[in-house]
Amino acid sequence: MGSAPGVLLSVIVRQYTYRMARKTTPRNRKSSRPPGPSKPRKKTRPVRATRSQKPASVAKRRVPAADRTSDVPPHALRAWTPAEVEEAFRRFEAANPEPKGELEYSSPFTLLVAVVLSAQATDVGVNKATRVLFRVADTPEKMVQLGEERLREYIKTIGLYRNKAKNVIALSRMLIDEYGGKVPDDREALERLPGVGRKSANVVLNTAFGQPTIAVDTHIFRVSNRTGLAIGKTPFEVESALEAVIPARYKLHAHHWLILQGRYICKAIKPSCDRCLISDLCQWPCKRI
Repeated sequence: MGSAPGVLLSVIVRQYTYRMARKTTPRNRKSSRPPGPSKPRKKTRPVRATRSQKPASVAKRRVPAADRTSDVPPHALRAWTPAEVEEAFRRFEAANPEPKGELEYSSPFTLLVAVVLSAQATDVGVNKATRVLFRVADTPEKMVQLGEERLREYIKTIGLYRNKAKNVIALSRMLIDEYGGKVPDDREALERLPGVGRKSANVVLNTAFGQPTIAVDTHIFRVSNRTGLAIGKTPFEVESALEAVIPARYKLHAHHWLILQGRYICKAIKPSCDRCLISDLCQWPCKRI
């Protein structure tokens, strides 16, 4: 074994040689880390293939321009005349004099619960769950007795079921404590209930109490803006515009006519313009006829 000064000198020489080699090597020019155990390198994700590199069967289908409502600025559409609005709803009434919603219910309370459960869910899915639920809990008192945990089991097939179960139990208690177990027929009172917003309150007021309210959901919002019937950037703006243009005699059923129109005819993708009752009145320039 060499002397201590000799060993120290050899270590210094090796370190100096290593550093000089690192500086003069292009691929390692940025590194100045002294020799030692290297850290494990992070795994890199594989680069995804671009749309052009993907096979036709894998590439995401591009929505045709004619199916995209946003391609036509709403302000570019001509406003409907009062005569055109009157004619549109006259046709809706002639084709379906007594339109009905698709949620199943037997009382204002069961309707309220169904509406709360239908948020971000389909009516078909809600009906499948409530057919069983309402056999055991069709009043606020029975719903509170059922409890949140057991309620979850009945509605677990519906999206966001945990939060919805919490809201249904809370609104049931509130109805018992403040309204004698009855559903109020007042918008402000309804909107105080957990899980009930303006749209839900409008549905209950219209369907359960026969008030001429218009609940603007995604279907009505699309139909109103696409056709030019009522332009608005928010549901409330569309609701206000519809209230202003729809004749009073049609307002009671206008909500259901427009929902059915958007759900089955004026669909988001590939609207069935050839089957539309108001295609000649519609101002959308991309009609598929």
